[in-house]
Amino acid sequence: MSKVAIFLADGFETIEGLTVVDLCRRAGIDLVTVSISDSKRVMTSHKVPIETDILFSELDFDSMDMLVLPGGKMGTENLESCEPLMKKVDEFQAAGRNMAAICAAPRIFGEKGFLQGKKATCYPTNKEKLFGAEFTGSKLEIADNLITSRGMGTSTEFALAIIERLEGKAVADDIAEAVTFER
Repeated sequence: MSKVAIFLADGFETIEGLTVVDLCRRAGIDLVTVSISDSKRVMTSHKVPIETDILFSELDFDSMDMLVLPGGKMGTENLESCEPLMKKVDEFQAAGRNMAAICAAPRIFGEKGFLQGKKATCYPTNKEKLFGAEFTGSKLEIADNLITSRGMGTSTEFALAIIERLEGKAVADDIAEAVTFER
């Protein structure tokens, strides 16, 4: 069973985070929600309180197959300001391990230079921060170990891409059919 950690920070975009949680768990992926603060309670960008599974300090990064960064302007800023998380993101990239980001969060990959010479997408107002990338504006881009997606309206495609990467196309197709999503 694949293991995924999704990092929830105050101000994260509700749909971008919870769609990934829902669909990955439907697919049988062991997905853990992780608070980057000292409280399991996180407030989304639209004031929906969420209780995470664990705190950042409790996560076993070595057992994770993928790290996921949901967007939202404030949520992304809070992820960026979490130095221990940014260190782990750097380590995952150096090892070529899977990571995914949506909306404003792909700018983290861009600002770190991970997208040099690669196709990538994000919320359009953040495209200038995808340094060295070819911004496509597409719903989804997959470049080596990185998955990027445009925003809330592409959350289902984003979650299905994560499932496909970890569990295969057949599983992703089955989940899409189960939730009546046309791919």
